[in-house]
Amino acid sequence: MRLRTLHDLDKTEGTVQLRHASSPTNTTTTSSTLLLFPTPSPTDPNDPLRWPSRKKHTAFLSVCAFTFLTNYGIGGLAPAFYLLSQEFDRTMAQTSDLLLWPILVLGVFNFLWVPVANYAGKRPVFVFCSGLLCASFLWGALARSFDSLLWSNVVAAFAGASTEALGASVVNDLYFLHERGAKMGVYMNFISGGNTLGPLVCGFVITGLSWRWHKWIAVILTGINFVMVVLFVPETRYYRDESEGGRSEGSEVVSAPSTGTGDGGTNAEKTGPAVAEGDGARNLPSTTPKKTWIQELSLSSGVAPDTNLLKLFVRPLPMFGYPCVVYSFLGYAVSLVLTVSVNILNPFVLQAPPYSWSPMINGLINIPGFIGNVAGSYAGGWLVDVFCDWRARRNKGVFEPENRLYLCVLPLLITGAGCVLFGYGVERTLHWTSLFFGYGMISFALTAVPTITMAYVSDCVLPVNSDALMLVNGSKNIVAFSFLYGVVPWVEEVGYVDCFGTQAGIFVAVIALGMAVLIPFGERIRHVQARWRIIL
Repeated sequence: MRLRTLHDLDKTEGTVQLRHASSPTNTTTTSSTLLLFPTPSPTDPNDPLRWPSRKKHTAFLSVCAFTFLTNYGIGGLAPAFYLLSQEFDRTMAQTSDLLLWPILVLGVFNFLWVPVANYAGKRPVFVFCSGLLCASFLWGALARSFDSLLWSNVVAAFAGASTEALGASVVNDLYFLHERGAKMGVYMNFISGGNTLGPLVCGFVITGLSWRWHKWIAVILTGINFVMVVLFVPETRYYRDESEGGRSEGSEVVSAPSTGTGDGGTNAEKTGPAVAEGDGARNLPSTTPKKTWIQELSLSSGVAPDTNLLKLFVRPLPMFGYPCVVYSFLGYAVSLVLTVSVNILNPFVLQAPPYSWSPMINGLINIPGFIGNVAGSYAGGWLVDVFCDWRARRNKGVFEPENRLYLCVLPLLITGAGCVLFGYGVERTLHWTSLFFGYGMISFALTAVPTITMAYVSDCVLPVNSDALMLVNGSKNIVAFSFLYGVVPWVEEVGYVDCFGTQAGIFVAVIALGMAVLIPFGERIRHVQARWRIIL
């Protein structure tokens, strides 16, 4: 097997010209001309980057709804845990398995679905898995034993695992670099929204009806989503001409200004061509016929050329050597641990004395959770894109991926404080508002951290982003499962203050250490890792 480097696949190594520099001697003033990267094909109307906006957004939102409903149906059951523990005579730790084992499965089976999708296409994977998700929720609605309900959630997680990394990679298939952060924020909000809106709705449903109706609602919604995926999610996998870095005749092509880099090269060498926004309308005559809607419904788009399925299973593993991947999965993992810890524990806190809330009222804790998710996705997505554009304007229009990481300071401060507040609020039996504010601040990180860091990973390793995002999403769930499986006995042994205080310390350490290393040294690291021959 011939090993390749990232530099062989992408000469930019993550450093690209995002805007025109108005003057080669002026480092602070740039024109408003935005450049498109990656460069869309000038002759192929089937390039997803050339699809009409409505078609892009419909496909993207259908995949987002798929991942939302996965978490809605599984994580949304949390307010019923106290009642389920009584109905099936299970302990608090045993009941939490309804959420813990699916978290593990959601991570592990990324390592199945991503290679399969890279080999056979994303569309057949999405169609099969969205149908299986609907069937598994139907199973859960009809379950008559605890074990049957548990296995229905595990199978649902097996199906939903297909969207964890592949959904994020669809962002890179459909949208340009300057849109990547905002769209990744939307995607992360749908993932987290299932774990906040799901329990909120479930709290009312199980109070007025039963926990089974929560599953029946999930069956109806996933059935509708299955139809949407079948009809409106074409294949987004697309092979670009890497030999010319995406250069196309008739398009305005620019290189980055020549400045020194860590490995003795220049930014002009690192920066591939880009197309000025609006040039997409000035395309060359098509050399490839445009697919009809009926043709796009096909579940077969051919297999990946010059490779085999075994190679695609093995190829991602050496990428654990990339610091950007390690930072992203660790940051995502600790953010997930904090949020799910609250999801698991809060029913046993708020539905028991002295609070003694009903499941309906208990579900209201997810309102601040949802607000935290929305704020985090906004800060980690749109706000980061604006910040990066501002930094690029001051750098002769050159975009550096490390610019995204500056705003990790927001979840570091907000979520670190929220953990401490929640722990003290429960242990000291403070007013319920302290728990609500604490959970909202914790939830901020669940969208902000992965939105920032997964966009950063995509910027650094764009040609193999689906493999890298698979490592991020698969590994973070495995790490999160290891922590969360012991969170109930941990709290019972040391109390909420020590438990959440320790988790806050771990979170702050991971985020701060990554920022301290990657912001000043990230560019040099990228150029070094781009020469590693580890890609099959």
